Amino acid sequence: GSCLMAAGLTPLWATLLYLRNPYLLADINYAFKSLYVGYRLGQIKRRFYGILDCFLDRVAKHPDKKLFIFEDVSYTYKQADAESNKVARALSAHAQLKPGDTVALFLGNEPLLVWVWLALAKLGCVTALLNYNIRSRSLLHCFSCCGAKILITSPDLREAVEEVLPTLREQGIRVLILGDHLEADGFESLFHKVQEASDQPLSPELRANIHHKSPALYIYTSGTTGLPKAAIITHQRAWSASLAQEMVGVRSDDIFYLYLPLYHTAGFLMGLCGGINKGVTFVLKRKFSVSSFWDDCRKYNITVIQYIGEIMRYLCNMPKKDNDKDHNVRLAFGNGIRTDTWAEFLERFGNIQICECYGATEANIGFINYVGKIGALGRENFLHKISNKYALIRYDTEKEQPFRNAEGFCVEVPKGETGLLVSMIGAATPFVGYANNQQQTERKILKDVFVTGDRYLNSGDLLRIDSEGFVYFQDRTGDTYRWKGENVATTEVADQLLMVEFVEEANVYGVKVPGHEGRIGMAALKLKENMVFDGRAVYQCVKSNLPGYARPRFIRIQVSEHLALTGTFKHMKVKLAEEGFNPSTIKDPLYFLEDNEGYISMTQEIFDSISEGKVRL
Repeated sequence: GSCLMAAGLTPLWATLLYLRNPYLLADINYAFKSLYVGYRLGQIKRRFYGILDCFLDRVAKHPDKKLFIFEDVSYTYKQADAESNKVARALSAHAQLKPGDTVALFLGNEPLLVWVWLALAKLGCVTALLNYNIRSRSLLHCFSCCGAKILITSPDLREAVEEVLPTLREQGIRVLILGDHLEADGFESLFHKVQEASDQPLSPELRANIHHKSPALYIYTSGTTGLPKAAIITHQRAWSASLAQEMVGVRSDDIFYLYLPLYHTAGFLMGLCGGINKGVTFVLKRKFSVSSFWDDCRKYNITVIQYIGEIMRYLCNMPKKDNDKDHNVRLAFGNGIRTDTWAEFLERFGNIQICECYGATEANIGFINYVGKIGALGRENFLHKISNKYALIRYDTEKEQPFRNAEGFCVEVPKGETGLLVSMIGAATPFVGYANNQQQTERKILKDVFVTGDRYLNSGDLLRIDSEGFVYFQDRTGDTYRWKGENVATTEVADQLLMVEFVEEANVYGVKVPGHEGRIGMAALKLKENMVFDGRAVYQCVKSNLPGYARPRFIRIQVSEHLALTGTFKHMKVKLAEEGFNPSTIKDPLYFLEDNEGYISMTQEIFDSISEGKVRL
């Protein structure tokens, strides 16, 4: 009888548990995946196993499987291995590379970049991935902070290198170019040397001294403030980011659309390295193209896409088509998708599982929204909390630093409140920092947070965790400005402006005004094609949805192709804020919000009156 009773109770228990936590199955599934990932990371430490070793195992397991489809040419895993052997032998012979040397790659998204990276890994060298959009001073800065003696580039980036060639030559840097007939002054062509080299495997002895804490790569974090910084990516860190694909459910039979730049963590570690670990086939593109995106997905039968938030909005902004749902994409993972875009994307392009992730190139913490809850960047999970000590602490936006109590310690915010994410630095969650930049590395570390002597990484992000454990992004610490004693979250203002029919992109920031405390709100807008700015419509929108102190007093219509974006599509706020609202120096159309009247054209007269304190703001 008791057995029968128990059998009757089991479904009831299950129902009760489910009602208490409808995400229970997803939580358990995530916990199992976390344990597996933890086990994999532990294995790598015990007997060193790098992403190159993983690649070689995939070559042995399925040599004839396609690794890349690029501009309608395909390359198998075996071909990739052979090509990279040739590059490695050419580099070894002609550049006299030794294990431990750093080589900077200044290449676009193409298979060559991957062959060179694999070749350098086979030689026991470290690869610095330079952003192919940077020029002159920035390029020299990025090159010099990684300590490389060799720069490898391609014919299409030759002009950018020529700009800085005199300085490189003064420093005794060799520039190798991967193109035919290019033996020009200051450039050494690698093309024929690679063609003539043997494709036989290289001795594993070359990388005998590498372990999980050795640097594998330098990846540059976008310079939203100042010049880019070279984050040191150890082999352990490379694996942590690559294993995101395990967590989001990528399978070995997937066809992965890779169009994000390979000089960033998202494209290179989470995309390329993660896919090599799973043994997928990539459709590699030079860059993202909104017009050919879905056609490519249909043509190549793509099943997995990776995004950064702006991309999803560009896709939703495209004119609707009858075949929008006609594709085989089952999974999209990435970061930075906004709530409204998320809902619109699903409605328009069909039932695609969206896995929003949170992390940063140099961070020692990440979150994954494995439930698919719209708007959240992740979910707290008991196992994750055990292995990653993190907290949301109270942040003083006026002083731009964490709040400390009478004892001098930080204070955790209660559930549902916004706080600064900090994560403990420890053996399992190290923070390696930036190459040759101790000062910037130290600036990211908070000491004596909860007890004397503890060390936490300051993420710079303000997050909120709700009662169900979902984590939401609120703002970047530098992106909140204070006006009339009130904190204004730029993302909140931008969300409202994007509701206006003719606005395609909105970038909100605070600008300094002479004689005033804090910063006043300003928005740089990009209008949709063939649409004009209607000051009355924008005024109606901000008046209905935002408190007085949060309404942008100045609007700048950016006429260029896209708003000034950094390499990761992060908005370049710092530069815009510095440029301010002076019509004599800004060529873009400017508007001023006259007290409760609406937006009017900004004139030099208005500017002077504000500067002289005649206009009350």
